This record gives sequence, C-alpha cells and structure tokens, in this order.
Amino acid sequence: MEAVDQKRGGIFFVYGYGGTGKTFLWKTLSASIRSKRKIFLNVASSGIASLLLEGGRTVHSRFLIPINLTEDSTCSIKRNPDICNLINQTDLIIWDEAPMIHKHAFEALDRTLKDVIKDGNRSNCEHPFGGKVIVFGGDFRQILPVVQNGSRSDIVNASLSSSHIWTQCKTPLDLLNGCWSSAKENLVGENDGNAIIEIPDDLLILDSSDPLADLIDFVYPSLLEKCNDISYFQERAILAPLNEVVEEINDRFLSMFPGEEVEYLSSDSLDNSESVGPGFDQALHSPDFLNGLKISE
Repeated sequence: MEAVDQKRGGIFFVYGYGGTGKTFLWKTLSASIRSKRKIFLNVASSGIASLLLEGGRTVHSRFLIPINLTEDSTCSIKRNPDICNLINQTDLIIWDEAPMIHKHAFEALDRTLKDVIKDGNRSNCEHPFGGKVIVFGGDFRQILPVVQNGSRSDIVNASLSSSHIWTQCKTPLDLLNGCWSSAKENLVGENDGNAIIEIPDDLLILDSSDPLADLIDFVYPSLLEKCNDISYFQERAILAPLNEVVEEINDRFLSMFPGEEVEYLSSDSLDNSESVGPGFDQALHSPDFLNGLKISE
C-alpha cells in the first residue's frame, strides 16, 4: 500500500498454499484501493481463478498476451487505446496463480508496459513494468508452466522464478526459497518421471466388494437419519474425476432415498406462441435465465 500511495512502483510475490487466504487478501487490497478512489486490475492465469476476483479477467484477455510466446514477444496493447488509457491510470495490478504461466508472458508484459506507460521524462521506461505496482500470488508446488514435450528442467526454466523479473520481486524469502528449493529437487532430481505417492491408510478402501457403497458410508454416515439436515450435506462432498462417475454416484444416492422419484423439466428456449414485447431479442435470454423464470413461477 505504501508503494501504491507513493507511486514508487514495485513487484511483490505472495506465496501461500491453497486455502490460506490469498483470495481474501486480494479482495482486501482491492477494497482498500477503491476506498482511495484509485484504480486496480484483478487478473489471473486461468479462467476459473479469475472468477473468484472482483472484475477478474484472464491475463491473456486483459493484456492481450500472445498465445504463442517467444523470448521477444510483446503484447498487443498499443493497438487498443482504451486499454492503454486504463493501464496508465491503474495504481495496482493483482495477478493470481502466477506460477502457472510461462516466464515469457511476464517478460512480454514488462516489455510492453515500459513502452506504453509514459511520463514527462520517460523515466518509467527504466523501471520494471513501467513503474506499476504488481502483486503476484500463487503456489509453486501446484501447477507449473506447461512445456510441450519438455523435460523437467525445461519446466523449471520456464517458471517465473527463472526469469530476470524474479530477482526484483519482494517476497518472504525464507519461506519461499525453501518451498522453491523443494519443488526444484522434485522436478529436476534424477528419476525416470515416475514416482510413488503414499496414501494414508485411513483414506483407503481395502478388500471391499462394493467400494462405492463403502465410500458413501464413509463420507455420509447415517445418511437416511440425517437426510433432512441441510448442514449435514454442506459439510460433505465426494470429488470425482469424470462426469460419468458423478452420475453413477448420484444414481446410487437416489436409489438409497425412500419415496417416489420426481423429474422436473426446464426450458431451453421461448415458446413462440407466447406474446412478447416489441424489440424482444430471444438470443439475449440464455437457458439459465429461462430456468430461473421457471423456478420463480
């Protein structure tokens, strides 16, 4: 916040495991910036992560970063004066899930912002990212950049920590360096790419004739007795890798509940026989909107 208030620029990296409060921190920073009537940009490396941020966008969408990157790539921001004007007025950029993007994306944005952001004596061209305050966040032990047909060392070399930008990041070095050293050992250590993952015994279903039934009993004990308790279901979930597995689990659940099954149908288009007002555009009403109307009725 001092870097923002004093307009001195700076690059910060916030490291944290999943669930440690990084998104809460982004929201707090955004609220603080907004209270000072300043402008901030929330971006993320993936579409899912961007949905958790206020006004979030993917970095490729916001900064027009090329899909196919090289070490000399630049962004297409200069072709869009509206984006250039927005970035010039921005006081803080928050970039979530940064470690999963190739280092060339950061370098392309750095190169572009130095060219786009100008002041009277063009001194910002000498500062990283044109003198903007940027906060990166993420976990190096989660998803690293995807390098097509790349070796483990190629993946490490493509990471943000292998970029010249990393040396200018302000981080909790004792924690982060320990984390990154551990990740490097796992990635570039001598192995054939295969590893054994040990699963705790209390999470395993052993010697079962019906593993799915045992899984349901484990996650939802006394299901029928507590099926009317909303909090009981809010505190439990079964994760599945494929939709067909989800359907199988749901079918098994439905077969366990007493009573007759009832099927509710929803609309995915408007009935042409219904009268609508002039200028009505059916394309503007998605199935989600129509389903909401049906539920309200």
